[in-house]
Amino acid sequence: MSGHSKWHSIKHKKAKVDAARGRVFTKIIKELTVAARIGGGDPEMNPRLRVAVSAAKAANMPAKNIENAIQKGTGELPGVVYDDVIYEGYGPGGVAMYIEAVTDNKNRTVAEVRHLLSKYGGNLGESGSVAWMFEKKGLITVPVKNYNEDTLMEIILEAGAEDMQTESEFYEIYTAYEDFNAVKTELENKGITLDSAEITMLPKNKIKLEGKNAEQLLKLMDVLDDHDDIQNVHSNFDIDDSEMERIFAE
Repeated sequence: MSGHSKWHSIKHKKAKVDAARGRVFTKIIKELTVAARIGGGDPEMNPRLRVAVSAAKAANMPAKNIENAIQKGTGELPGVVYDDVIYEGYGPGGVAMYIEAVTDNKNRTVAEVRHLLSKYGGNLGESGSVAWMFEKKGLITVPVKNYNEDTLMEIILEAGAEDMQTESEFYEIYTAYEDFNAVKTELENKGITLDSAEITMLPKNKIKLEGKNAEQLLKLMDVLDDHDDIQNVHSNFDIDDSEMERIFAE
Protein backbone atom coordinates (compact mmCIF):
# COMPACT_ATOMS: atom_id res chain seq x y z
CA MET A 1 0.00 0.00 0.00
CA SER A 2 1.44 3.39 -0.92
CA GLY A 3 2.01 6.13 1.60
CA HIS A 4 -0.66 8.14 -0.17
CA SER A 5 -3.18 5.34 0.28
CA LYS A 6 -2.21 4.85 3.91
CA TRP A 7 -2.73 8.48 4.79
CA HIS A 8 -5.97 8.63 2.83
CA SER A 9 -7.30 5.73 4.92
CA ILE A 10 -6.15 7.35 8.16
CA LYS A 11 -7.65 10.69 7.17
CA HIS A 12 -10.92 9.04 6.21
CA LYS A 13 -11.24 7.43 9.64
CA LYS A 14 -10.29 10.69 11.37
CA ALA A 15 -12.91 12.58 9.38
CA LYS A 16 -15.72 10.49 10.83
CA VAL A 17 -14.60 11.49 14.33
CA ASP A 18 -13.81 15.09 13.45
CA ALA A 19 -17.22 15.59 11.86
CA ALA A 20 -18.83 15.08 15.25
CA ARG A 21 -17.06 18.14 16.63
CA GLY A 22 -17.47 20.33 13.58
CA ARG A 23 -13.89 20.40 12.27
CA VAL A 24 -14.84 18.94 8.89
CA PHE A 25 -17.74 21.39 8.57
CA THR A 26 -15.39 24.33 9.17
CA LYS A 27 -13.05 23.24 6.39
CA ILE A 28 -15.84 22.49 3.95
CA ILE A 29 -17.52 25.86 4.58
CA LYS A 30 -14.25 27.63 3.75
CA GLU A 31 -13.90 25.62 0.55
CA LEU A 32 -17.50 26.31 -0.47
CA THR A 33 -17.00 30.02 0.10
CA VAL A 34 -13.75 30.26 -1.86
CA ALA A 35 -15.01 28.06 -4.70
CA ALA A 36 -18.15 30.21 -5.06
CA ARG A 37 -16.16 33.46 -4.94
CA ILE A 38 -13.76 32.31 -7.65
CA GLY A 39 -16.07 30.41 -9.98
CA GLY A 40 -19.61 31.54 -9.17
CA GLY A 41 -22.42 30.05 -7.13
CA ASP A 42 -23.81 27.53 -9.64
CA PRO A 43 -22.32 24.06 -9.04
CA GLU A 44 -23.28 22.96 -12.55
CA MET A 45 -21.05 25.69 -14.01
CA ASN A 46 -18.34 25.53 -11.34
CA PRO A 47 -16.51 22.16 -11.09
CA ARG A 48 -14.66 23.09 -7.89
CA LEU A 49 -17.89 24.11 -6.20
CA ARG A 50 -19.57 20.93 -7.40
CA VAL A 51 -16.88 18.85 -5.66
CA ALA A 52 -17.22 20.94 -2.49
CA VAL A 53 -21.00 20.56 -2.43
CA SER A 54 -20.60 16.81 -2.87
CA ALA A 55 -18.18 16.70 0.07
CA ALA A 56 -20.60 18.75 2.18
CA LYS A 57 -23.46 16.38 1.46
CA ALA A 58 -21.26 13.35 2.20
CA ALA A 59 -20.48 14.91 5.59
CA ASN A 60 -24.23 15.40 6.20
CA MET A 61 -23.94 19.18 6.29
CA PRO A 62 -27.39 20.84 6.43
CA ALA A 63 -28.52 22.30 3.11
CA LYS A 64 -28.92 25.75 4.70
CA ASN A 65 -25.28 25.76 5.80
CA ILE A 66 -24.22 24.90 2.25
CA GLU A 67 -26.41 27.62 0.79
CA ASN A 68 -25.16 30.24 3.27
CA ALA A 69 -21.51 29.40 2.58
CA ILE A 70 -22.04 29.72 -1.18
CA GLN A 71 -23.87 33.03 -0.79
CA LYS A 72 -21.06 34.41 1.36
CA GLY A 73 -18.68 33.49 -1.42
CA THR A 74 -20.75 35.20 -4.10
CA GLY A 75 -21.29 38.27 -1.92
CA GLU A 76 -25.03 37.76 -1.44
CA LEU A 77 -24.40 37.46 2.30
CA PRO A 78 -21.69 39.22 4.34
CA GLY A 79 -18.79 37.04 5.46
CA VAL A 80 -15.08 36.61 5.92
CA VAL A 81 -12.94 36.76 2.76
CA TYR A 82 -10.81 33.62 2.39
CA ASP A 83 -7.89 33.07 0.02
CA ASP A 84 -6.32 29.94 -1.44
CA VAL A 85 -2.70 29.41 -0.40
CA ILE A 86 -0.22 26.67 -1.34
CA TYR A 87 2.76 25.85 0.89
CA GLU A 88 5.60 23.65 -0.32
CA GLY A 89 8.39 22.17 1.71
CA TYR A 90 9.95 19.05 3.13
CA GLY A 91 9.15 16.71 5.98
CA PRO A 92 11.31 14.26 7.95
CA GLY A 93 13.48 12.06 5.77
CA GLY A 94 13.32 14.61 2.95
CA VAL A 95 9.79 13.74 1.80
CA ALA A 96 7.99 16.37 -0.24
CA MET A 97 5.12 18.27 1.40
CA TYR A 98 2.46 19.99 -0.74
CA ILE A 99 -0.02 21.77 1.53
CA GLU A 100 -3.28 23.36 0.38
CA ALA A 101 -4.83 25.93 2.72
CA VAL A 102 -7.69 28.42 2.83
CA THR A 103 -7.12 31.37 5.14
CA ASP A 104 -8.29 34.84 6.07
CA ASN A 105 -4.81 35.73 7.37
CA LYS A 106 -1.87 34.59 5.23
CA ASN A 107 0.76 35.88 7.66
CA ARG A 108 -0.69 33.90 10.54
CA THR A 109 -1.08 30.69 8.56
CA VAL A 110 2.38 30.69 6.99
CA ALA A 111 3.96 31.26 10.40
CA GLU A 112 2.02 28.36 11.90
CA VAL A 113 2.81 26.02 8.99
CA ARG A 114 6.52 26.93 9.18
CA HIS A 115 6.50 26.23 12.92
CA LEU A 116 4.82 22.83 12.54
CA LEU A 117 7.15 21.71 9.77
CA SER A 118 10.18 22.73 11.82
CA LYS A 119 8.85 21.09 15.00
CA TYR A 120 8.52 17.72 13.29
CA GLY A 121 11.78 17.62 11.36
CA GLY A 122 10.87 19.49 8.20
CA ASN A 123 11.17 22.93 6.67
CA LEU A 124 9.18 25.30 4.49
CA GLY A 125 10.46 25.67 0.93
CA GLU A 126 10.07 28.11 -1.94
CA SER A 127 7.05 28.16 -4.25
CA GLY A 128 7.52 25.48 -6.90
CA SER A 129 10.09 23.53 -4.90
CA VAL A 130 8.05 20.32 -4.75
CA ALA A 131 4.98 20.87 -6.96
CA TRP A 132 6.75 19.19 -9.89
CA MET A 133 6.90 15.96 -7.87
CA PHE A 134 3.09 15.58 -8.00
CA GLU A 135 0.35 15.17 -10.59
CA LYS A 136 -3.16 16.55 -10.13
CA LYS A 137 -5.62 13.66 -10.35
CA GLY A 138 -9.19 12.80 -9.47
CA LEU A 139 -9.59 10.22 -6.69
CA ILE A 140 -12.85 8.38 -6.06
CA THR A 141 -13.20 5.72 -3.37
CA VAL A 142 -15.79 2.96 -3.29
CA PRO A 143 -16.28 0.49 -0.39
CA VAL A 144 -14.78 -2.91 -1.23
CA LYS A 145 -17.65 -4.74 0.47
CA ASN A 146 -20.20 -3.31 -1.97
CA TYR A 147 -18.84 -4.43 -5.34
CA ASN A 148 -16.93 -7.17 -7.12
CA GLU A 149 -13.50 -5.93 -8.26
CA ASP A 150 -13.74 -7.16 -11.86
CA THR A 151 -17.25 -5.76 -12.28
CA LEU A 152 -16.25 -2.37 -10.91
CA MET A 153 -13.07 -2.29 -13.04
CA GLU A 154 -15.15 -2.78 -16.18
CA ILE A 155 -17.50 0.04 -15.16
CA ILE A 156 -14.77 2.55 -14.27
CA LEU A 157 -12.79 1.95 -17.47
CA GLU A 158 -15.94 2.42 -19.53
CA ALA A 159 -16.59 5.64 -17.60
CA GLY A 160 -13.15 6.99 -18.55
CA ALA A 161 -11.08 6.38 -15.41
CA GLU A 162 -7.32 5.75 -15.69
CA ASP A 163 -6.69 3.17 -12.99
CA MET A 164 -8.05 1.42 -9.91
CA GLN A 165 -6.20 0.07 -6.87
CA THR A 166 -7.73 -2.24 -4.30
CA GLU A 167 -6.92 -1.49 -0.67
CA SER A 168 -8.19 -3.17 2.49
CA GLU A 169 -11.48 -1.27 2.76
CA PHE A 170 -11.78 0.74 -0.45
CA TYR A 171 -11.29 0.64 -4.18
CA GLU A 172 -9.31 3.75 -5.15
CA ILE A 173 -10.27 4.98 -8.62
CA TYR A 174 -7.94 7.47 -10.33
CA THR A 175 -8.90 9.80 -13.15
CA ALA A 176 -7.28 12.54 -15.19
CA TYR A 177 -8.02 15.91 -13.60
CA GLU A 178 -10.15 17.06 -16.52
CA ASP A 179 -12.16 13.79 -16.54
CA PHE A 180 -12.94 13.71 -12.80
CA ASN A 181 -16.46 15.16 -12.86
CA ALA A 182 -17.49 13.14 -15.91
CA VAL A 183 -16.30 9.87 -14.33
CA LYS A 184 -17.90 10.70 -10.98
CA THR A 185 -21.22 11.52 -12.65
CA GLU A 186 -21.15 8.35 -14.76
CA LEU A 187 -20.48 6.16 -11.71
CA GLU A 188 -23.35 7.80 -9.84
CA ASN A 189 -25.61 7.30 -12.87
CA LYS A 190 -24.66 3.61 -12.81
CA GLY A 191 -25.85 3.40 -9.21
CA ILE A 192 -22.36 3.06 -7.72
CA THR A 193 -22.26 4.26 -4.10
CA LEU A 194 -19.20 6.49 -3.64
CA ASP A 195 -17.47 6.85 -0.30
CA SER A 196 -15.51 9.95 -1.32
CA ALA A 197 -14.58 11.94 -4.41
CA GLU A 198 -11.87 14.58 -4.50
CA ILE A 199 -9.09 16.18 -6.48
CA THR A 200 -5.71 15.10 -5.14
CA MET A 201 -2.00 15.53 -5.84
CA LEU A 202 -0.56 12.11 -6.62
CA PRO A 203 3.21 11.71 -6.07
CA LYS A 204 5.26 10.68 -9.11
CA ASN A 205 7.69 8.79 -6.87
CA LYS A 206 7.88 7.83 -3.20
CA ILE A 207 10.45 7.96 -0.42
CA LYS A 208 10.43 5.05 2.02
CA LEU A 209 10.48 5.99 5.70
CA GLU A 210 11.06 3.95 8.83
CA GLY A 211 11.93 4.43 12.49
CA LYS A 212 11.97 7.99 13.86
CA ASN A 213 11.40 9.58 10.45
CA ALA A 214 8.24 7.52 9.92
CA GLU A 215 6.96 8.38 13.40
CA GLN A 216 7.61 12.11 12.95
CA LEU A 217 6.04 12.16 9.50
CA LEU A 218 2.79 10.63 10.74
CA LYS A 219 2.69 13.10 13.64
CA LEU A 220 3.30 15.97 11.22
CA MET A 221 0.56 14.80 8.86
CA ASP A 222 -1.79 14.53 11.82
CA VAL A 223 -1.19 18.03 13.21
CA LEU A 224 -1.34 19.60 9.75
CA ASP A 225 -4.59 17.81 9.02
CA ASP A 226 -6.02 19.09 12.31
CA HIS A 227 -5.17 22.72 11.47
CA ASP A 228 -8.36 24.64 10.66
CA ASP A 229 -6.83 26.51 7.70
CA ILE A 230 -5.34 23.45 5.99
CA GLN A 231 -7.59 21.69 3.53
CA ASN A 232 -5.29 18.99 2.16
CA VAL A 233 -1.79 17.67 2.80
CA HIS A 234 0.01 15.68 0.10
CA SER A 235 3.31 13.89 0.56
CA ASN A 236 5.39 11.29 -1.28
CA PHE A 237 6.19 9.09 1.72
CA ASP A 238 5.90 5.32 1.80
CA ILE A 239 5.83 3.29 5.02
CA ASP A 240 5.68 -0.52 5.18
CA ASP A 241 2.55 -2.04 6.70
CA SER A 242 4.62 -3.67 9.46
CA GLU A 243 6.16 -0.32 10.36
CA MET A 244 2.72 1.32 10.45
CA GLU A 245 1.48 -1.39 12.80
CA ARG A 246 4.50 -0.90 15.08
CA ILE A 247 3.99 2.87 15.27
CA PHE A 248 0.27 2.66 16.03
CA ALA A 249 0.82 -0.10 18.59
CA GLU A 250 3.07 2.14 20.68
